[in-house]
Amino acid sequence: MENHDQHEELMRTPLIPTDQTTGSSSFLKACFNATNALLGIGLLTVPYALSSGGWLSLFLFLAVGGMTLYTALLLNECLNSDPSVRTYLDIAERALGTKGRTFVSIVMNSELYMVAIGLLILEGDNLHKLFPNFTIKIGTLILMEGGGMQSFVVMTGLIILPSMLLTDHLSILSYVSATGVFSCLIILFSVVCVGLVDGIGFNAEGSSIMLKADGIPTALSLYIVCFAGHPVIPSIYSSMANPRQLRKVLVIGFTVTAVVYMLMATAGYLMYGNEVESQITLNLPTKSVSGEIAIYTTLMIPVSRYALMMSPVAEGIEKRVLSEEDYYYKKKKGVRWLIRLALLMSTVIVACLFPHFESLMAIVGSIFVVLASFLLPCLFYLRMFSYFSYLDKLAIWGIIVFGLLAGVVGTYASIANLIV
Repeated sequence: MENHDQHEELMRTPLIPTDQTTGSSSFLKACFNATNALLGIGLLTVPYALSSGGWLSLFLFLAVGGMTLYTALLLNECLNSDPSVRTYLDIAERALGTKGRTFVSIVMNSELYMVAIGLLILEGDNLHKLFPNFTIKIGTLILMEGGGMQSFVVMTGLIILPSMLLTDHLSILSYVSATGVFSCLIILFSVVCVGLVDGIGFNAEGSSIMLKADGIPTALSLYIVCFAGHPVIPSIYSSMANPRQLRKVLVIGFTVTAVVYMLMATAGYLMYGNEVESQITLNLPTKSVSGEIAIYTTLMIPVSRYALMMSPVAEGIEKRVLSEEDYYYKKKKGVRWLIRLALLMSTVIVACLFPHFESLMAIVGSIFVVLASFLLPCLFYLRMFSYFSYLDKLAIWGIIVFGLLAGVVGTYASIANLIV
């Protein structure tokens, strides 16, 4: 029994050597990064999710939040167990080998890449709605007339470019992350003010329905998207001056995220009931000061979150292109900048060619988030550790079954909605 306890303790003890290279982000900066990795597009869609599933679907939301926090903590255990593990892909290779790393690389990069495209589309659509007749002229030369959605996507790419060139493992991006977190809080406060001050109220028709069984698949897919961001966790870990604090960072980040989402879902559903749009900002009155603040602040989400989401993708490519010395000692910044510029340009092009936001997000939630945030962390943990308590096994296999069912149901519902 004593040997068994010692073995368990050894498996749980973080193995971070004192000479391991760490980042420079403080605990507070890491909290901003973690919260910003989760808070984003889901804030705008969660009222629609609640209206789709009814009040009882909030238990499903809490279940999704609890499971994704648990899988995030599993990733933390994997990071602590091996000092050579620094990224999500490193965990995949350690657990599944080279072929597993390749598969996970496709999944992870596809999710983050598609979310980045979605952010650009969101920004372009909102700017186009606000400024449909926007024109840029230099003398008599008209560079942009009518302010098409694609033109605004290109402009957004130019605005994002400086943050994409930051390569200090997110320690500087944390300031941009803080802007993203505060932007979400401002949106929430503004939406509540619309209900309190502008006569909308919180007793809309249809806002008392407890359960809509036919809307559960839609609600589930949107709730899952709310907690996407697991591939970013190892990058946050690497950026921290004290990686041992990641567990507390994750608990704080997920807790803040869940509270903000639930407040927004409740306020939006009570205000507009069955009439709530897929993006809450589409319901807000444009002549209201609070409404305008919410709409304009929404434009900050893509700008603040894009670089954080794309950083793991860029780091993965940099590790393949650069030598180990150049990568870990931050040499050849020119090559790093070219890689990040190419990523930004490609997402801008795809966003201009395929501006279908709803379809994009549905696929991201039902396939990529389920894989990256539910199934893969559980698989990593099972492969990297040899001892599991009964509760560990129960939780892990429960999450795997739930993830598989959610993926199948969500994918079917997404395809069915596209066909209809």
